[in-house]
Amino acid sequence: MASINDNYLKLKAGYLFPEIARRVNTFAEANPDAKLIKLGIGDVTEPLPAACRTAMIKAVEEMGDRATFKGYGPEQGYPWLREKIATQDFQGRGCDIEAGEIFISDGSKCDSGNILDIFGNDNKIAVTDPVYPVYVDTNVMAGHTGDANDAGKYEGLVYLPITAENNFTAEIPSQKVDLIYLCFPNNPTGATASKDYLKTWVDYAKANGSVIFFDAAYEAFITDPDLPHSIYEIEGARDCAIEFRSFSKNAGFTGTRCALTVVPKTLTAKASDGSDV
Repeated sequence: MASINDNYLKLKAGYLFPEIARRVNTFAEANPDAKLIKLGIGDVTEPLPAACRTAMIKAVEEMGDRATFKGYGPEQGYPWLREKIATQDFQGRGCDIEAGEIFISDGSKCDSGNILDIFGNDNKIAVTDPVYPVYVDTNVMAGHTGDANDAGKYEGLVYLPITAENNFTAEIPSQKVDLIYLCFPNNPTGATASKDYLKTWVDYAKANGSVIFFDAAYEAFITDPDLPHSIYEIEGARDCAIEFRSFSKNAGFTGTRCALTVVPKTLTAKASDGSDV
């Protein structure tokens, strides 16, 4: 008989956002006159920019012409898009990132979960508390944790508190961890990170052979010129960090779906035979 992945049974009350939506709908049906402030999954409020709409219309016309129709695209994304991203979003901020290190996808949420496929099951994983639910749930489903306790925290994860007392920036762990999830500007707190603060994480990762998963989905909200938009603005980050980015916030692509992951060629991790890959 076919068996299931029992790790899914460890998820607490299902994925957070659908569970919030279910409870909101139940309450709204029972209280139709109540006004709700929804704190579940957010969404953009503005339509697609004119430049995007114009390009999409042109692309649809090209796809309707035998002479310009395109089928499967390059696996890593179209070169012209990867080049433009490298030039505008990274090199323009002094980051040593080239087009060949950028991989186009259909969303950073998918990327932050799928990236686990190339890492081993014995890594010690650190997440902030509170944290974007996807980071935890994908590790639970992949079998990287034990069961959850009464507080909803999973055995095997290292939780790093972010509170008003530490200015919503997690402290470096006292123990060695292998994979570190950082999100700045932060979801859900909105906190930002200075270059000096990120440098402490880069130094820690390099000293311990760790890899940082840096979620920069909200970088477009940064207005302070002194704050970094990318972890690659930090010296040494090329050797220890993978960055996730999304067009959902700066282009309204929550429904259109387009994102990217940056994996520098100088980043390595250990294979089971001890070699660097």
